[in-house]
Amino acid sequence: MEQKTLHLEGMSCAACANTIERAIKRVSGVEQCNVNFGAEQANIHYNPQQTTLEAIQQAVSRAGYQAYPSQGMQAEPDDEEKAQRQAHQRELQQKLIFGGIVSLILIIGGLPMMTGLHLPWIPAWLHNPWLQLVLTTPVMVWVGASFFTGAWKALQHGSADMNSLVALGTGAAYLYSLLATFFPQFFQSQGLQADVYYETSAVVITLILLGRFLEHRARGQTSEAIRKLMGLQAKTARVLRNGEEKDIPLQAVQVGDIVIVRPGEKIPVDGVVKEGHSTVDEAMVTGESIPVEKKAGDEVIGATINKTGSFRFEAKRVGQDTVLAQIVQLVQQAQGSKPPIQNLADRITQWFVPTVLVIAVITFIVWLATTRSLSLALIPTVGVLVIACPCALGLATPTSVMVGTGKGAENGILIKGADSLEVAHHLKTVVLDKTGTLTEGKPTVTEYIPTQGTAQELELLHLVAAVENASEHPLAEAVVRYSKAQGVEMPLPSVEDFDAVTGRGVQGTVEGQLLRVGTRRWFEELKIDTAVETTQNQALQDYQQRLEAEGKTVVWCAVNDRVEGIIAIADSLKESSREVVAQLHRMKLEVVMLTGDNERTAEAIAQEAGISRYFAQVRPDQKAEKIDQLQKEGKLVAMVGDGINDAPALAQADVGIAIGTGTDVAIAASDITLISGDLAGILTAIRLSQATMNNIRMNLFFAFIYNVAGIPIAAGVLYPFFELLLNPIIAGAAMAFSSVSVVTNALRLRNFKVS
Repeated sequence: MEQKTLHLEGMSCAACANTIERAIKRVSGVEQCNVNFGAEQANIHYNPQQTTLEAIQQAVSRAGYQAYPSQGMQAEPDDEEKAQRQAHQRELQQKLIFGGIVSLILIIGGLPMMTGLHLPWIPAWLHNPWLQLVLTTPVMVWVGASFFTGAWKALQHGSADMNSLVALGTGAAYLYSLLATFFPQFFQSQGLQADVYYETSAVVITLILLGRFLEHRARGQTSEAIRKLMGLQAKTARVLRNGEEKDIPLQAVQVGDIVIVRPGEKIPVDGVVKEGHSTVDEAMVTGESIPVEKKAGDEVIGATINKTGSFRFEAKRVGQDTVLAQIVQLVQQAQGSKPPIQNLADRITQWFVPTVLVIAVITFIVWLATTRSLSLALIPTVGVLVIACPCALGLATPTSVMVGTGKGAENGILIKGADSLEVAHHLKTVVLDKTGTLTEGKPTVTEYIPTQGTAQELELLHLVAAVENASEHPLAEAVVRYSKAQGVEMPLPSVEDFDAVTGRGVQGTVEGQLLRVGTRRWFEELKIDTAVETTQNQALQDYQQRLEAEGKTVVWCAVNDRVEGIIAIADSLKESSREVVAQLHRMKLEVVMLTGDNERTAEAIAQEAGISRYFAQVRPDQKAEKIDQLQKEGKLVAMVGDGINDAPALAQADVGIAIGTGTDVAIAASDITLISGDLAGILTAIRLSQATMNNIRMNLFFAFIYNVAGIPIAAGVLYPFFELLLNPIIAGAAMAFSSVSVVTNALRLRNFKVS
């Protein structure tokens, strides 16, 4: 399967988005498609062996719209696209100015008729129908051209959209006025006044065009976070080629290039420091405000800022492979996704326009039958067509999702999909992995107790370090570091028949002797005698109990199935862990800890962190089972982890939250990634989810209420009680600003504060 993003043109409302989505899904080989009306893009998963991107574009074209492959990571659109956008903006402004001037003249001329008052300061010729015809026709033909061409395209493809409603409403008022202008005698012979409604057509078109103009400007601000992220990248890079320093465009940097960075400069791409020393401000990518020290061997991230020193690094990831590019891609995918709450709005907008057309026909028939006045029947019918707004429904969710996910990215939180954004605010339980999540993930040896005392200390440590050196486990790294510090001879001897036993320990043959390093439980399973005393006549079990009571992990060492000593390793809690756990409790969330440590060590760590429920001695393959166990208790569960062994549990959880400083596998399996590795990001993610969902609900409420109340009022439901009939001009203004109000409300999320 391949995933691609298409930029869409020609959409005018949510009904258009539904039409495009259905057209793409009908293409054989398309597995999934999400069309985001707010972002004007389609995210598509398809099988390249069954279809091509060109075939999908053709399907969109047949539906009456245009689709172009996304340009990827660009801070600014290319010159041609920028010129087209500016030209379109100028044309729109010109149309608005012209339509506004004409509308003002027509409204002034029509005031005597609309108010029923004699206004001597308004000349009678200003209400002359022939003058109004001359003024209105350019508005219909030029200013409102997009509505009529859009309606015609929709009709050609057997569908209807917002353009259809506007074209029908204003077109009906214009044609009625045209007949009244050319054939006033016909109306008079029927006992009717030959009233004209040119001002209705002109003003409604101008107002709706104004609403669309303001809506587009506001929607442009919803992508502000993406533009900020894209703008972080450097424009050029200074590389060393053929012994010379050269400044080249960022796009020309290749993997393996030696890049030179001076104080105050942006790091152009991702790489590894080769020489030099400095501190780097990574706040723009990770959210961490404190500069990070960098020396030879350390990784650097493109778009971060070098602070004090200068250094050279080797480029490892360039172009679309850099961390920043991947962050942008993830955010764009999230902004194009849909939360489940959008499904209801999608189902409604699918039938919205046909339903409004039916209501308009019924309104016309009822008014004509009861009043026998074509004029009176026309006013509410036009009002119904004009006031209905599928745009508000279509924009309610995607605009909030775009702003919410963008705001998360600004704060170092990558939310991969709108569905996880919705689920996160319903969470009941948060499960925290211990090592690397609650703790620093950098364990240190605190005590080493050989059974034979100092006589065998270095000899045993020499063998243990050799077998542990073949393992990638953090505890093994701690043992190797400790051994080097104690003066164990280097290099370490080779290991034969090495084996890592999941959740138990490691074993291998070193210098002809079988070494096992692992848990006491494993030793007992292997029938190795653990009832061993040291030279101080104290049992190793007593040492283990004391050390575990202090929250330390105890590793047993055996040579040829004979216990020779134990090693105590401690991994301290992160500074933020206790406070984050306390705040999660204040948010009425249950906090659970998962660890492979034994019961006593787990209890000590959990108590220190303020956690009352924990699962100890959990093997990596059992973590997903523990998540499933909690889910069967009827809880929505978030899993927070950072290691490869956390990936199944992250995938099993309702929301998987990966610590960004962990492994790529864990990040790939998660729904939310905390780039900085700070646990406080959990709180921010949940609060952002709550704020976004509240914003979406508010948008949907206003959009529903607007249409549920507005359409009946326009149809004249209040007329029998209060003789109140909504003027189509007011209906047009209400329709124009309904979608603007939804987008403006979504933009309030930009004020979300990280507490």
